[in-house]
Amino acid sequence: MCRVFAGQDPEGYRQINRSIRIDGHSTSIQLEATFWALLDEIAENQNLTTPKFISKLYDEAIEINGAIPNFASMLRTTCALYLRGHRPDMDEMAPKREAA
Repeated sequence: MCRVFAGQDPEGYRQINRSIRIDGHSTSIQLEATFWALLDEIAENQNLTTPKFISKLYDEAIEINGAIPNFASMLRTTCALYLRGHRPDMDEMAPKREAA
């Protein structure tokens, strides 16, 4: 049973650091290669670059929650939610219309 997990390619859990500008500040985020690949996929599905997606995610999380205790963990759980089928509604992605 565990062979699928135990026998995975070590490249998938290799740590990768990426520098990203968030809220006007340059920061370094360290995640496993598999998570970076998933974040790249999520960003592409939203028609964003990965840095832009991460920056928007950060801004929205701050707006909703006020603080993010562990942003790298949040990015990992974002990937888990994505793999579980959670996707933004098309309405959420569409530009908001102003009331007439």
